[in-house]
Amino acid sequence: MEQKLRRDLNMGDNLRRLRMECDISQEKLCAELQRRGCDIGRTTYAKYEAGELNIKISVIVELKKIYGCSYDEFFAGLE
Repeated sequence: MEQKLRRDLNMGDNLRRLRMECDISQEKLCAELQRRGCDIGRTTYAKYEAGELNIKISVIVELKKIYGCSYDEFFAGLE
């Protein structure tokens, strides 16, 4: 029996909130991530925010550096 992973929309909401707080577009964010070695396109990042894809830890590490926030900010409300 195939089991589907539950999509966690709160993580996507947190990703969107952090990006909007920094007043940066998905395009500019992805360009900065690519500059830092994360091969992420805007379409893929949009799927992270929509909760359609699980984000890689390496991307979260770089986002933490870009946003200057704690890891807790990414997981707020997921308890």
